[in-house]
Amino acid sequence: MTFRLLHVLATGLVALVLLAGAPAAHAQKAPAKPSISAQAAIVIDAATGDVAYAKAPDQRRAIASTTKLMTALLALESGDLEAIVPAVRYRALPSESRINLQPGEKLTEADLLRGLLIYSANDAAVTIAQHVGGSVPSFVRRMNRRAQQLGLANTHYANPIGLDDPGNYSSARDLARLTVKLRKFKFFRRTVRTQRITLESGARPRSLTNRNTLLGAADWIDGVKTGFTSQAGDVLVASGKRRGVRLVSVVLGTPSKTARNADSLTLLRYGFSRYKRLRAVVRGDVVARVPIKYRAGAELPLVASTTVHRTMREGERFGYREQVPDSVDGPVSYGQRIGTLVILVRGKPVRRVPLQAALSVPAAGTARRAQDLVTGPWSLVALGGVLVVLLGVGARARRPPRPPRDRDRDRDRDRDDRPRPIPEEAGV
Repeated sequence: MTFRLLHVLATGLVALVLLAGAPAAHAQKAPAKPSISAQAAIVIDAATGDVAYAKAPDQRRAIASTTKLMTALLALESGDLEAIVPAVRYRALPSESRINLQPGEKLTEADLLRGLLIYSANDAAVTIAQHVGGSVPSFVRRMNRRAQQLGLANTHYANPIGLDDPGNYSSARDLARLTVKLRKFKFFRRTVRTQRITLESGARPRSLTNRNTLLGAADWIDGVKTGFTSQAGDVLVASGKRRGVRLVSVVLGTPSKTARNADSLTLLRYGFSRYKRLRAVVRGDVVARVPIKYRAGAELPLVASTTVHRTMREGERFGYREQVPDSVDGPVSYGQRIGTLVILVRGKPVRRVPLQAALSVPAAGTARRAQDLVTGPWSLVALGGVLVVLLGVGARARRPPRPPRDRDRDRDRDRDDRPRPIPEEAGV
């Protein structure tokens, strides 16, 4: 019997040792940080601005035709896409990208922006600048003023095209933030994911192929803009979306278009391995319950007014803080806003969700208020005190009375107890 017991214990011990040494089946190896050739780079979650990876993200560098992203932003913010715009005269160098606009040729502003974003046309950029700003120098001043308004601290423009100039520079972080701003425009999103298009306005149709050859490398890639000059090297701002997560990447100073695309793919894939989209709260979920005055034990359920999703880093969880009253008093309408749910990420508030009453609560009548007053805890305490006092008085009333004192008898008794003088004998 003893031997069998020892055998079982030994077998169990061996099994525990083997289990302890074996790797957990669900454990996932953390992805290695990207190895890229770019001189500066970044990849961010577009929804939150969270940085998954960065390399010299604030270094000021030449940015080539990604300069045109600011040109496009000003046009989208201030222009009419259906406006007819006459092309200006632009003397391009043989190596410059252009769609060969003839002076005075009329195109829609939308087609000019397509030429700018898809084919990186310099003549389209100058025509837009002249149309929106009144002159190219005035437009460049607007570019710099807008960069300051957006908080792009490491960005400055010298032209609307991106030609090499000491005063024309930006950073990987600034370009990513500018791209997030641009993606708010549906026209921009639709244009930068287009691989081929034909411009119908102008003196003749123009068929264009997107210079962003990263498009098509994966079905989730949908933008954004390329650039190249001798000083800037190859540059690419890219974007993609997978499983609800939107990322923007930037690579500056890569040695070739092949390296530019490879670096961008590496950054985006790394970013997708680091993020997931989670649901923080669902509309209609009961988040809190608040006591209802004058209704002992009754509570009012409060529900979330909207569903909230958010991109989170792997392994992170939401925190919550309820801001609700200690109690509510009718009348309360169904759906009435009462309180707030604060959603926290890494201990910091990221979203405030209004809470709504899930029930209607009528006003309490006089009888219920009186009942609540009588049955309330403080009322019960006071009533208990009164009962204690009354019980004490009753006990004293039931005690038998003491007999009255016979003061004369007491006085005689006191007199009898006094020492009496000895009488003198007569005749002595």
